Amino acid sequence: MLDPDRQDQERKDLGLALRKLRKAAGLGGERLAARCGLSQSKISRIERGRTLPSVLDVQRILNALDVPEDVAKSLLDLTRVANVHYKSYRAYAQVGLWQTQRQIKALTESSTVVRQFLPAIPCGLIQTEDYARQVLTPAIPGDISWDVELAVRARMESQSTLLEKSRRFTFLLTEQAVRWPRADRDVMARQCTHMAEISGRPNTDVAVIPNRGRISASPLHFFVIYDERLVTVELFSGSIVLRDPKDISYHLSLFDYFLDHSLTGDDATRFLESMADEFMHGQD
Repeated sequence: MLDPDRQDQERKDLGLALRKLRKAAGLGGERLAARCGLSQSKISRIERGRTLPSVLDVQRILNALDVPEDVAKSLLDLTRVANVHYKSYRAYAQVGLWQTQRQIKALTESSTVVRQFLPAIPCGLIQTEDYARQVLTPAIPGDISWDVELAVRARMESQSTLLEKSRRFTFLLTEQAVRWPRADRDVMARQCTHMAEISGRPNTDVAVIPNRGRISASPLHFFVIYDERLVTVELFSGSIVLRDPKDISYHLSLFDYFLDHSLTGDDATRFLESMADEFMHGQD
């Protein structure tokens, strides 16, 4: 399911199946477009496998063609699979991690509301330069090599998106993500101070889920929700992009659930400041 070559084939198979159904119904592309409210050019691109349709697009096409329920279910299942895109970190390394940072910056700039769930470490948008350098330096045997300094510069440049006041950010961290000793104590202290300062910006919320009380869900993955149009999920080996509205809705529910159990506003700021003090004056 996560093989890019297979994903391309699934998109083509889906387009071919939809074209066969249209022809079996005796409809031309223009008539189908009029029935389902899509442009004829988009119908053509979908049928040729050049455009990945959303689940909603396929649902509208199938309704317009009055497709039997069992056939419709099969094609909708295929659409959901095709709407999951995976890219490995080896692929990122081949094009340069700095290019990936620029792609993330462009995606952020195209969004109005960005929600980030951070169960492991702070994300690139709220990292200090020293902390980012530690995070981006390969540390485990088998890690992919890349130009660390170029990646750090690209990550710092991407933080300019935080300055646009019309854009809203929520960074939701676990206490573990704040405490994880990813760098030297002085670097960790500055990182916590930096996040406390960011939390005071008018368009940015930094929340922390404390290690107390009962929370019945598990913080399994780092994920980012861009508006309500797509979700990216980070894995050790790469990242997954989800576009199915059901997947997006589920991740929004997850985010809201964890946010309800977090410290926010001044409480979160005070916690981050206390962590900075703990790193600065604590014992190794």
